[in-house]
Amino acid sequence: MSASSLLRCTIRLEKRGVASHLVQLRCLSGADAVNALRPFYFAVHPDFFGQHPREREVNENSLKRLNGYLENLQRPGSGSVQPMKLTFYVRDTKDGGDVQQDLLASGFRPVSFILHSKDVLTTVTNVLKSCSLPLEHMKGLKTAGEASQSPADAGVAFYRPIKWDRSYYTFTGFRDPEDELQQAMRVEPTLRWQRSWGVAHRCCQLQSLSRLSQQNPEALVNLRGNTVVFADQSGMNASGHVMLGTMDVHHQWTKLLEQLPSYHHLQQQTEWLKERLSFLLGGTQVVLMERLGPVQPITDHYNTLNTFHKSLMSWRLHLHPRSLQGLTMMLEKDRSAPSLHEMGHFIIPASCDPPKLQAFFQSHAPKARQYTQRRKQLQAEEAALIQQCLQSLSLRSLSKEPSVSSSQMIQCCKRLRDQPPPLMQGLHICVSHFYSVMEDGDLCVPWDWKS
Repeated sequence: MSASSLLRCTIRLEKRGVASHLVQLRCLSGADAVNALRPFYFAVHPDFFGQHPREREVNENSLKRLNGYLENLQRPGSGSVQPMKLTFYVRDTKDGGDVQQDLLASGFRPVSFILHSKDVLTTVTNVLKSCSLPLEHMKGLKTAGEASQSPADAGVAFYRPIKWDRSYYTFTGFRDPEDELQQAMRVEPTLRWQRSWGVAHRCCQLQSLSRLSQQNPEALVNLRGNTVVFADQSGMNASGHVMLGTMDVHHQWTKLLEQLPSYHHLQQQTEWLKERLSFLLGGTQVVLMERLGPVQPITDHYNTLNTFHKSLMSWRLHLHPRSLQGLTMMLEKDRSAPSLHEMGHFIIPASCDPPKLQAFFQSHAPKARQYTQRRKQLQAEEAALIQQCLQSLSLRSLSKEPSVSSSQMIQCCKRLRDQPPPLMQGLHICVSHFYSVMEDGDLCVPWDWKS
Protein backbone atom coordinates (compact mmCIF):
# COMPACT_ATOMS: atom_id res chain seq x y z
CA MET A 1 0.00 0.00 0.00
CA SER A 2 1.41 3.40 -0.97
CA ALA A 3 1.91 6.23 1.54
CA SER A 4 -0.88 8.29 -0.04
CA SER A 5 -3.30 5.33 0.11
CA LEU A 6 -2.46 4.70 3.75
CA LEU A 7 -2.98 8.38 4.56
CA ARG A 8 -6.35 8.32 2.80
CA CYS A 9 -7.48 5.27 4.79
CA THR A 10 -6.33 6.81 8.06
CA ILE A 11 -8.20 10.05 7.46
CA ARG A 12 -11.39 8.21 6.54
CA LEU A 13 -11.23 6.06 9.66
CA GLU A 14 -10.73 9.11 11.88
CA LYS A 15 -13.68 10.89 10.29
CA ARG A 16 -16.04 7.93 10.54
CA GLY A 17 -16.86 8.38 14.23
CA VAL A 18 -17.26 12.16 13.94
CA ALA A 19 -19.20 12.47 10.70
CA SER A 20 -20.94 9.13 10.25
CA HIS A 21 -24.21 11.01 9.94
CA LEU A 22 -23.10 12.58 6.65
CA VAL A 23 -24.22 9.60 4.60
CA GLN A 24 -24.18 10.43 0.93
CA LEU A 25 -27.86 10.37 0.02
CA ARG A 26 -29.12 9.28 -3.34
CA CYS A 27 -30.86 12.38 -4.60
CA LEU A 28 -34.23 13.17 -6.19
CA SER A 29 -32.52 13.96 -9.45
CA GLY A 30 -28.84 14.56 -9.38
CA ALA A 31 -28.00 16.74 -6.36
CA ASP A 32 -31.55 17.99 -5.68
CA ALA A 33 -31.93 16.15 -2.37
CA VAL A 34 -28.65 17.60 -1.12
CA ASN A 35 -29.66 21.11 -2.14
CA ALA A 36 -33.10 20.71 -0.58
CA LEU A 37 -31.68 19.68 2.80
CA ARG A 38 -29.10 22.48 3.04
CA PRO A 39 -31.14 24.70 5.40
CA PHE A 40 -31.92 21.66 7.54
CA TYR A 41 -28.27 20.58 7.87
CA PHE A 42 -27.29 24.15 8.64
CA ALA A 43 -29.86 24.31 11.47
CA VAL A 44 -29.26 20.94 13.17
CA HIS A 45 -25.74 19.78 12.31
CA PRO A 46 -23.96 18.53 15.49
CA ASP A 47 -20.82 20.53 14.67
CA PHE A 48 -22.70 23.69 15.67
CA PHE A 49 -23.57 22.27 19.11
CA GLY A 50 -20.06 21.87 20.51
CA GLN A 51 -20.93 23.50 23.85
CA HIS A 52 -24.20 21.61 24.22
CA PRO A 53 -23.33 17.90 24.41
CA ARG A 54 -26.86 16.66 25.13
CA GLU A 55 -28.40 18.46 22.15
CA ARG A 56 -25.43 17.47 20.00
CA GLU A 57 -25.90 13.78 20.81
CA VAL A 58 -29.64 13.89 20.13
CA ASN A 59 -29.10 15.56 16.74
CA GLU A 60 -26.29 13.20 15.76
CA ASN A 61 -28.38 10.10 16.53
CA SER A 62 -31.45 11.52 14.79
CA LEU A 63 -29.41 12.42 11.70
CA LYS A 64 -28.12 8.86 11.46
CA ARG A 65 -31.67 7.51 11.61
CA LEU A 66 -32.97 10.06 9.10
CA ASN A 67 -30.22 9.29 6.62
CA GLY A 68 -30.88 5.58 7.03
CA TYR A 69 -34.57 6.17 6.36
CA LEU A 70 -33.80 8.11 3.17
CA GLU A 71 -31.36 5.44 2.02
CA ASN A 72 -34.00 2.75 2.45
CA LEU A 73 -36.44 4.77 0.35
CA GLN A 74 -33.93 4.72 -2.50
CA ARG A 75 -33.69 0.94 -2.59
CA PRO A 76 -36.10 -1.46 -4.32
CA GLY A 77 -38.91 -2.55 -2.01
CA SER A 78 -39.05 0.75 -0.15
CA GLY A 79 -42.74 0.17 0.56
CA SER A 80 -41.72 -1.83 3.61
CA VAL A 81 -40.13 1.19 5.33
CA GLN A 82 -41.63 1.59 8.81
CA PRO A 83 -42.71 4.96 10.30
CA MET A 84 -40.01 6.61 12.40
CA LYS A 85 -40.23 9.30 15.08
CA LEU A 86 -37.32 11.75 15.26
CA THR A 87 -36.39 14.65 17.53
CA PHE A 88 -34.03 17.50 16.65
CA TYR A 89 -32.83 20.65 18.38
CA VAL A 90 -33.01 23.43 15.79
CA ARG A 91 -30.75 26.46 15.83
CA ASP A 92 -32.29 29.89 15.26
CA THR A 93 -31.07 30.77 11.76
CA LYS A 94 -32.04 33.57 9.42
CA ASP A 95 -33.80 31.07 7.21
CA GLY A 96 -35.91 29.95 10.14
CA GLY A 97 -38.02 33.12 10.02
CA ASP A 98 -39.22 34.69 13.23
CA VAL A 99 -40.36 31.46 14.92
CA GLN A 100 -39.32 31.99 18.51
CA GLN A 101 -41.82 29.88 20.43
CA ASP A 102 -40.66 26.96 22.56
CA LEU A 103 -37.10 28.27 22.73
CA LEU A 104 -35.05 26.61 25.45
CA ALA A 105 -32.58 28.46 27.66
CA SER A 106 -29.86 27.26 25.32
CA GLY A 107 -31.53 29.07 22.43
CA PHE A 108 -32.63 25.95 20.50
CA ARG A 109 -36.11 24.74 19.54
CA PRO A 110 -36.94 21.07 20.18
CA VAL A 111 -38.81 19.64 17.19
CA SER A 112 -40.33 16.15 16.96
CA PHE A 113 -42.02 14.60 13.92
CA ILE A 114 -42.88 11.20 12.43
CA LEU A 115 -41.60 10.02 9.05
CA HIS A 116 -44.18 7.94 7.21
CA SER A 117 -43.95 8.99 3.52
CA LYS A 118 -42.82 6.51 0.88
CA ASP A 119 -40.71 8.77 -1.36
CA VAL A 120 -37.70 11.02 -0.83
CA LEU A 121 -39.28 14.23 -2.10
CA THR A 122 -42.22 14.07 0.31
CA THR A 123 -39.95 13.08 3.19
CA VAL A 124 -37.58 16.01 2.60
CA THR A 125 -40.52 18.41 2.33
CA ASN A 126 -42.04 17.16 5.59
CA VAL A 127 -38.71 17.50 7.40
CA LEU A 128 -38.32 21.12 6.31
CA LYS A 129 -41.94 21.96 7.21
CA SER A 130 -41.64 20.37 10.65
CA CYS A 131 -38.56 22.46 11.43
CA SER A 132 -40.20 25.67 10.11
CA LEU A 133 -37.57 25.96 7.40
CA PRO A 134 -38.15 27.58 3.98
CA LEU A 135 -39.51 25.61 1.03
CA GLU A 136 -39.00 28.15 -1.77
CA HIS A 137 -35.93 26.32 -3.05
CA MET A 138 -38.06 23.15 -3.42
CA LYS A 139 -40.01 24.58 -6.37
CA GLY A 140 -39.40 22.61 -9.51
CA LEU A 141 -38.01 19.58 -7.69
CA LYS A 142 -41.24 17.60 -7.90
CA THR A 143 -41.06 17.21 -11.65
CA ALA A 144 -37.42 16.19 -11.49
CA GLY A 145 -38.22 13.79 -8.68
CA GLU A 146 -40.98 12.15 -10.66
CA ALA A 147 -38.71 11.88 -13.67
CA SER A 148 -36.14 10.05 -11.60
CA GLN A 149 -38.74 7.37 -10.86
CA SER A 150 -39.16 6.49 -14.56
CA PRO A 151 -39.48 2.78 -15.45
CA ALA A 152 -36.05 2.91 -17.08
CA ASP A 153 -34.46 3.62 -13.71
CA ALA A 154 -36.80 1.57 -11.56
CA GLY A 155 -35.26 -1.50 -10.04
CA VAL A 156 -31.70 -0.42 -10.80
CA ALA A 157 -29.60 -0.50 -7.65
CA PHE A 158 -27.73 2.77 -7.07
CA TYR A 159 -24.95 2.75 -4.54
CA ARG A 160 -22.51 5.30 -5.98
CA PRO A 161 -21.89 8.04 -3.39
CA ILE A 162 -22.69 11.58 -4.46
CA LYS A 163 -19.87 14.06 -4.96
CA TRP A 164 -21.29 17.10 -3.20
CA ASP A 165 -21.03 20.44 -4.94
CA ARG A 166 -18.58 22.95 -3.43
CA SER A 167 -21.43 25.35 -2.76
CA TYR A 168 -22.73 22.88 -0.17
CA TYR A 169 -19.55 23.22 1.91
CA THR A 170 -19.55 26.99 1.44
CA PHE A 171 -23.15 27.21 2.63
CA THR A 172 -22.94 24.87 5.63
CA GLY A 173 -19.38 25.60 6.73
CA PHE A 174 -18.53 21.88 6.66
CA ARG A 175 -15.09 20.79 5.53
CA ASP A 176 -14.73 19.22 2.12
CA PRO A 177 -13.13 15.77 2.73
CA GLU A 178 -11.38 15.91 -0.64
CA ASP A 179 -9.81 19.27 0.17
CA GLU A 180 -8.75 18.05 3.60
CA LEU A 181 -7.18 14.97 2.07
CA GLN A 182 -5.22 16.97 -0.48
CA GLN A 183 -4.13 19.46 2.15
CA ALA A 184 -3.04 16.73 4.57
CA MET A 185 -0.99 15.10 1.82
CA ARG A 186 0.81 18.37 1.14
CA VAL A 187 1.51 19.49 4.73
CA GLU A 188 4.85 18.35 6.08
CA PRO A 189 5.47 18.01 9.82
CA THR A 190 6.77 21.05 11.70
CA LEU A 191 9.93 20.26 13.66
CA ARG A 192 10.83 21.78 17.01
CA TRP A 193 13.17 21.08 19.90
CA GLN A 194 12.29 21.05 23.58
CA ARG A 195 15.71 22.27 24.67
CA SER A 196 18.38 24.58 23.29
CA TRP A 197 20.53 21.77 21.94
CA GLY A 198 23.46 22.57 19.71
CA VAL A 199 23.57 22.12 15.95
CA ALA A 200 25.50 18.84 16.18
CA HIS A 201 22.91 17.36 18.55
CA ARG A 202 20.03 18.49 16.34
CA CYS A 203 21.66 17.04 13.25
CA CYS A 204 21.94 13.65 14.96
CA GLN A 205 18.20 13.71 15.78
CA LEU A 206 17.28 14.66 12.22
CA GLN A 207 19.51 11.94 10.80
CA SER A 208 17.86 9.39 13.08
CA LEU A 209 14.40 10.45 11.87
CA SER A 210 15.64 10.33 8.26
CA ARG A 211 16.86 6.75 8.71
CA LEU A 212 13.46 5.75 10.12
CA SER A 213 11.72 7.28 7.10
CA GLN A 214 13.93 5.19 4.79
CA GLN A 215 13.56 1.95 6.73
CA ASN A 216 9.83 2.27 7.50
CA PRO A 217 8.23 5.04 5.39
CA GLU A 218 4.66 3.91 6.23
CA ALA A 219 5.25 4.65 9.91
CA LEU A 220 5.72 8.37 9.20
CA VAL A 221 2.44 8.83 7.33
CA ASN A 222 0.62 9.70 10.58
CA LEU A 223 3.09 12.52 11.21
CA ARG A 224 1.80 14.63 8.31
CA GLY A 225 0.27 17.87 9.53
CA ASN A 226 1.59 17.44 13.08
CA THR A 227 4.13 19.43 15.07
CA VAL A 228 7.00 17.13 16.03
CA VAL A 229 9.08 18.02 19.08
CA PHE A 230 12.36 16.30 19.87
CA ALA A 231 12.06 15.97 23.64
CA ASP A 232 13.24 14.01 26.67
CA GLN A 233 10.47 11.40 26.30
CA SER A 234 8.13 10.12 23.60
CA GLY A 235 4.38 10.74 23.60
CA MET A 236 2.00 13.62 22.95
CA ASN A 237 2.07 16.75 25.07
CA ALA A 238 -0.91 18.76 26.27
CA SER A 239 -0.69 21.03 23.22
CA GLY A 240 -1.16 18.08 20.87
CA HIS A 241 2.45 18.03 19.69
CA VAL A 242 4.07 14.68 18.93
CA MET A 243 7.16 14.21 21.12
CA LEU A 244 10.00 11.97 19.98
CA GLY A 245 12.32 11.06 22.83
CA THR A 246 15.92 11.72 21.89
CA MET A 247 17.07 8.71 23.94
CA ASP A 248 14.48 6.32 22.44
CA VAL A 249 15.22 3.82 19.66
CA HIS A 250 13.33 3.51 16.37
CA HIS A 251 11.11 0.74 17.71
CA GLN A 252 9.75 3.07 20.38
CA TRP A 253 9.18 5.85 17.85
CA THR A 254 7.35 3.46 15.52
CA LYS A 255 5.11 2.24 18.33
CA LEU A 256 4.19 5.84 19.18
CA LEU A 257 3.39 6.68 15.56
CA GLU A 258 1.06 3.68 15.35
CA GLN A 259 -0.80 4.99 18.41
CA LEU A 260 -1.27 8.53 17.03
CA PRO A 261 -4.93 7.99 15.96
CA SER A 262 -5.77 7.16 19.59
CA TYR A 263 -3.85 10.20 20.79
CA HIS A 264 -5.71 12.41 18.32
CA HIS A 265 -9.02 11.10 19.61
CA LEU A 266 -7.93 11.98 23.15
CA GLN A 267 -6.92 15.41 21.91
CA GLN A 268 -10.42 15.93 20.47
CA GLN A 269 -11.94 14.96 23.83
CA THR A 270 -9.60 17.41 25.53
CA GLU A 271 -10.68 20.26 23.25
CA TRP A 272 -14.31 19.43 23.89
CA LEU A 273 -13.73 19.63 27.65
CA LYS A 274 -12.10 23.02 27.23
CA GLU A 275 -15.08 24.29 25.25
CA ARG A 276 -17.48 22.96 27.86
CA LEU A 277 -15.50 24.51 30.73
CA SER A 278 -15.40 27.86 28.91
CA PHE A 279 -19.19 27.74 28.57
CA LEU A 280 -19.65 26.93 32.28
CA LEU A 281 -17.17 29.61 33.39
CA GLY A 282 -18.57 32.62 31.55
CA GLY A 283 -16.21 32.44 28.57
CA THR A 284 -12.93 31.98 30.47
CA GLN A 285 -10.46 30.05 28.30
CA VAL A 286 -8.28 27.26 29.70
CA VAL A 287 -4.72 27.89 28.47
CA LEU A 288 -1.38 26.11 28.69
CA MET A 289 1.96 27.65 29.56
CA GLU A 290 4.27 24.68 29.29
CA ARG A 291 7.30 26.88 28.82
CA LEU A 292 7.06 27.81 32.51
CA GLY A 293 7.27 24.21 33.69
CA PRO A 294 7.93 20.60 32.68
CA VAL A 295 6.20 19.10 29.65
CA GLN A 296 2.73 17.84 30.54
CA PRO A 297 1.52 14.68 28.72
CA ILE A 298 -1.90 14.97 27.13
CA THR A 299 -3.21 12.11 29.27
CA ASP A 300 -2.41 14.07 32.46
CA HIS A 301 -3.92 17.22 30.98
CA TYR A 302 -7.13 15.39 30.04
CA ASN A 303 -7.42 13.84 33.52
CA THR A 304 -6.98 17.26 35.13
CA LEU A 305 -9.65 18.81 32.90
CA ASN A 306 -12.00 15.89 33.50
CA THR A 307 -11.62 16.10 37.27
CA PHE A 308 -12.29 19.84 37.22
CA HIS A 309 -15.29 19.41 34.92
CA LYS A 310 -16.85 16.80 37.21
CA SER A 311 -16.46 19.09 40.21
CA LEU A 312 -18.21 21.93 38.34
CA MET A 313 -21.07 19.70 37.24
CA SER A 314 -21.85 18.89 40.88
CA TRP A 315 -22.79 22.54 41.47
CA ARG A 316 -24.66 25.00 39.26
CA LEU A 317 -22.57 28.13 38.83
CA HIS A 318 -24.41 31.42 38.32
CA LEU A 319 -22.15 33.12 35.79
CA HIS A 320 -23.34 35.03 32.75
CA PRO A 321 -22.23 33.20 29.56
CA ARG A 322 -19.97 36.12 28.52
CA SER A 323 -19.19 37.78 31.84
CA LEU A 324 -15.57 36.51 31.80
CA GLN A 325 -15.00 36.66 28.05
CA GLY A 326 -11.39 37.45 27.17
CA LEU A 327 -9.92 36.10 30.42
CA THR A 328 -7.75 33.02 30.75
CA MET A 329 -7.00 30.43 33.40
CA MET A 330 -4.53 27.65 34.11
CA LEU A 331 -5.45 24.42 35.93
CA GLU A 332 -3.02 22.96 38.45
CA LYS A 333 -3.80 19.73 40.27
CA ASP A 334 -1.28 20.38 43.07
CA ARG A 335 -2.58 23.84 44.04
CA SER A 336 -4.89 24.27 47.03
CA ALA A 337 -6.35 27.76 46.51
CA PRO A 338 -7.11 29.92 43.45
CA SER A 339 -4.92 32.91 42.69
CA LEU A 340 -4.43 35.65 40.09
CA HIS A 341 -1.10 35.82 38.28
CA GLU A 342 0.48 39.20 37.64
CA MET A 343 0.17 38.54 33.90
CA GLY A 344 -3.62 38.39 34.17
CA HIS A 345 -4.45 34.67 34.08
CA PHE A 346 -6.17 32.81 36.89
CA ILE A 347 -4.41 29.84 38.47
CA ILE A 348 -7.11 27.41 39.61
CA PRO A 349 -6.76 24.11 41.50
CA ALA A 350 -8.42 21.17 39.75
CA SER A 351 -10.32 20.28 42.92
CA CYS A 352 -11.52 23.81 43.68
CA ASP A 353 -14.85 24.22 45.52
CA PRO A 354 -17.37 25.60 42.91
CA PRO A 355 -19.05 28.21 45.19
CA LYS A 356 -15.66 29.58 46.27
CA LEU A 357 -14.49 29.55 42.66
CA GLN A 358 -17.49 31.59 41.53
CA ALA A 359 -16.91 34.16 44.26
CA PHE A 360 -13.21 34.33 43.36
CA PHE A 361 -13.92 34.91 39.66
CA GLN A 362 -16.48 37.62 40.34
CA SER A 363 -14.29 39.50 42.81
CA HIS A 364 -11.04 39.28 40.81
CA ALA A 365 -12.35 39.69 37.25
CA PRO A 366 -11.81 43.51 37.11
CA LYS A 367 -8.22 43.22 38.31
CA ALA A 368 -7.60 40.32 35.90
CA ARG A 369 -8.70 42.51 33.00
CA GLN A 370 -6.34 45.27 34.14
CA TYR A 371 -3.44 42.82 34.37
CA THR A 372 -4.29 41.36 30.96
CA GLN A 373 -4.33 44.80 29.36
CA ARG A 374 -1.02 45.63 31.02
CA ARG A 375 0.49 42.36 29.74
CA LYS A 376 -0.53 43.15 26.18
CA GLN A 377 1.02 46.61 26.44
CA LEU A 378 4.28 45.15 27.77
CA GLN A 379 4.39 42.55 25.01
CA ALA A 380 3.88 45.22 22.37
CA GLU A 381 6.64 47.40 23.89
CA GLU A 382 8.93 44.38 24.15
CA ALA A 383 8.44 43.47 20.48
CA ALA A 384 9.14 47.05 19.39
CA LEU A 385 12.35 47.26 21.44
CA ILE A 386 13.61 43.94 20.09
CA GLN A 387 13.23 45.24 16.54
CA GLN A 388 15.03 48.47 17.46
CA CYS A 389 17.95 46.54 18.94
CA LEU A 390 18.18 44.23 15.93
CA GLN A 391 18.42 47.19 13.57
CA SER A 392 20.58 49.59 15.61
CA LEU A 393 23.07 46.94 16.76
CA SER A 394 23.05 44.89 13.52
CA LEU A 395 22.35 41.69 15.47
CA ARG A 396 21.71 38.40 13.69
CA SER A 397 19.08 37.47 16.29
CA LEU A 398 17.81 38.54 19.70
CA SER A 399 15.74 36.13 21.79
CA LYS A 400 15.07 35.31 25.43
CA GLU A 401 14.61 32.32 27.69
CA PRO A 402 10.99 31.53 28.67
CA SER A 403 11.75 32.38 32.29
CA VAL A 404 12.57 36.00 31.38
CA SER A 405 9.50 38.20 31.77
CA SER A 406 8.49 40.99 29.40
CA SER A 407 9.37 43.62 32.03
CA GLN A 408 12.87 42.17 32.41
CA MET A 409 13.35 41.95 28.66
CA ILE A 410 12.28 45.59 28.25
CA GLN A 411 14.85 46.74 30.80
CA CYS A 412 17.55 44.70 29.09
CA CYS A 413 16.72 45.95 25.59
CA LYS A 414 16.69 49.58 26.66
CA ARG A 415 20.25 49.22 27.98
CA LEU A 416 21.42 47.21 24.96
CA ARG A 417 20.05 49.86 22.62
CA ASP A 418 22.49 52.41 24.07
CA GLN A 419 25.59 50.29 23.37
CA PRO A 420 28.01 51.15 20.52
CA PRO A 421 26.85 49.29 17.36
CA PRO A 422 30.17 47.69 16.31
CA LEU A 423 30.51 45.72 19.58
CA MET A 424 27.71 43.22 18.85
CA GLN A 425 27.41 43.29 15.08
CA GLY A 426 26.42 39.88 13.66
CA LEU A 427 25.94 38.22 17.07
CA HIS A 428 23.15 35.86 18.18
CA ILE A 429 22.14 37.07 21.66
CA CYS A 430 19.87 35.18 24.04
CA VAL A 431 18.72 37.01 27.17
CA SER A 432 18.78 34.69 30.15
CA HIS A 433 19.78 34.74 33.85
CA PHE A 434 23.46 33.95 33.38
CA TYR A 435 26.51 34.52 31.17
CA SER A 436 27.40 31.77 28.71
CA VAL A 437 28.72 31.11 25.21
CA MET A 438 26.94 28.20 23.51
CA GLU A 439 28.77 25.78 21.22
CA ASP A 440 26.90 27.30 18.26
CA GLY A 441 28.29 30.75 19.08
CA ASP A 442 25.13 32.12 20.71
CA LEU A 443 25.95 34.61 23.45
CA CYS A 444 23.78 34.30 26.59
CA VAL A 445 23.62 37.37 28.83
CA PRO A 446 21.55 37.93 31.98
CA TRP A 447 18.67 40.37 31.64
CA ASP A 448 20.28 42.54 34.37
CA TRP A 449 23.76 42.37 32.82
CA LYS A 450 26.55 44.49 34.26
CA SER A 451 28.56 46.91 32.19
